[in-house]
Amino acid sequence: MDRLNGKVALITGAGGGIGAATARAFVAEGARVVLTDLDGEPLRALAAALGDAAVAVPGDVTDPATAPAAVAEAEARFGGLDVLFANAGTEGKVAPLAHQARADFEAVLAVNVIGPWLCVQAAAPAIAARGGGSIVITSSVAGLVGSAGLGPYVASKHAVIGLAKVAALELAAQKIRVNTVNPGPIENRMMRSIEQMAAPGAPEAVKAGFERVVPLGRYGTNEEIARLALFLASDESSYCTGNVFVADGGFVTG
Repeated sequence: MDRLNGKVALITGAGGGIGAATARAFVAEGARVVLTDLDGEPLRALAAALGDAAVAVPGDVTDPATAPAAVAEAEARFGGLDVLFANAGTEGKVAPLAHQARADFEAVLAVNVIGPWLCVQAAAPAIAARGGGSIVITSSVAGLVGSAGLGPYVASKHAVIGLAKVAALELAAQKIRVNTVNPGPIENRMMRSIEQMAAPGAPEAVKAGFERVVPLGRYGTNEEIARLALFLASDESSYCTGNVFVADGGFVTG
């Protein structure tokens, strides 16, 4: 239970399903964690549940001040930073491209692309100062394939893979690895939102449709994605960088 022993991690979107599950997994493996999310109430509750190994720093990842504040807290409270899990994300509105307003598109790009970029900018120098480490960015299977009605989300998740690949090249000399995790349909708030927007009043039909095209026949769990993030954060993935790691029950190949 010490795969992250002595390491300090910053997790964005930590109040959500994948973020919270990853925070619990990291702490269970010996890490100390700085947690940030737009919604401060669940964030503080999670930090309290994790005890002295966690601290909450509520904030909006699109705000240029949020990531530097979280990194500064990691350095002040725990002595530095080894891992960034840039996980905060938003699904946006389900609608055809012709019915997406510019503001809707830009709001998704701001959280899902600009947010991780700002986090990488803030975290990389602190990670380099510890001799290197790992950056993990949450993309999606929507970063690999199209999905009608989810234009802004799909565009953002394709873009963040490109961001990670560039960061992997630029940060390799500082011994910082950069990879993406790409979940398929997961049992959490985001999928509930997408289901409801896609078929108001009949979300179960959308879920059944997704499950029919997942070869394993089910949605994944937050914990299954957390275990992948844990692998990428740990030294077990020491030769992995610039890569796209998919956990989707076979969705992309199904």
